[in-house]
Amino acid sequence: MLIYNFERIFKARGIARPFTYLKNAGFSDNFATRVKKNKVARLNLREIERLCVLLRCTPNDFYEWTPDKNTQVDAEHPLNKIKRSDKVIDLTRMLNSIPLEQLDEVEQLIKEKIEKGEA
Repeated sequence: MLIYNFERIFKARGIARPFTYLKNAGFSDNFATRVKKNKVARLNLREIERLCVLLRCTPNDFYEWTPDKNTQVDAEHPLNKIKRSDKVIDLTRMLNSIPLEQLDEVEQLIKEKIEKGEA
């Protein structure tokens, strides 16, 4: 089953208050509430584009696929790219737990990955 998973992208971007973040970006109360509570049945393309621009992501970052027991796809099927593990990215908390003397090393590793196009 395909579902929206907005919590994942908010955590990855270090956004602790998604409702406020979306409201400040010009989204309506209703829309911000539905996204924050992950109660979105469908989005129009304009909303998807606005979210992607705001969150610096692609539509695939919002989707999560969990095959039901009757669905069989091979390992190379494109849907496998949006299967997510139970692990939720909480990069902000992780970075906050790194000792200050190691932050320069982490920053350098990230810069190197970005420069090589691996990130």
